[in-house]
Amino acid sequence: LLDEPTTYLDISGLVDTAGEGGLLGLAFAPDFGSSGRLYVNYIDATTRDTVVASFTAASATATRVDATTRRTILTVDQPAGRSNHKGGWIGFRPGEPEALYIATGDGGSSNDPENRAQNLNDNLGKILRVTPGAVEGYTAPASNPFAAPGVAGNDEIWAYGLRNPYRVSFDRLSGDFWIADVGQGAREEVNLEAAGATGGHNYGWRLREGSIATPGVGGEAPEGAIDPLYEYAPGA
Repeated sequence: LLDEPTTYLDISGLVDTAGEGGLLGLAFAPDFGSSGRLYVNYIDATTRDTVVASFTAASATATRVDATTRRTILTVDQPAGRSNHKGGWIGFRPGEPEALYIATGDGGSSNDPENRAQNLNDNLGKILRVTPGAVEGYTAPASNPFAAPGVAGNDEIWAYGLRNPYRVSFDRLSGDFWIADVGQGAREEVNLEAAGATGGHNYGWRLREGSIATPGVGGEAPEGAIDPLYEYAPGA
């Protein structure tokens, strides 16, 4: 007989579940077997901002994780009063044990009204790449595309121009990076960043939805923008 199920980690009191909120991402550290460290991405019940936090299990075989081991790695301000486009996926690329990738949506509402996804001084509508601190906080890897001195843009940003990258994954064998981005109303899209890329890709939102101008607000593709590998109309 199977043992009675137990709750591995209970942070229900910390999480706002309205709209597209909730506990949105979970990633075990590549060295979890020795460190017991895992990471979660959730919408905070008090601030309603994105929080990426670490927790530490007593051992790799522990059946519960003490919620008081929480340490905040990163927060991202969310627009007040909006409950959609939170993204939330987090993960480690094979062969990069130090770098945690974080997908953020544009924060809502329709058509990214503040054009956050194209703003390199805003961490919404992005893929972020950070090195979590040994206890809390983070640093931005020097190899990030906007981390070099004199380069405009937040040091944490790896890629931008995304609306709501809700399902993201690394190919475990090749290291290729697959980014499925939820469209507004005309296109759903799947983007591919090949292994070995140096980051800085612009996937076009809000000017572009898939490979077309975003109906009502779009225009020509930004210089160097990357078209999706695959796109389709909603319901297709």
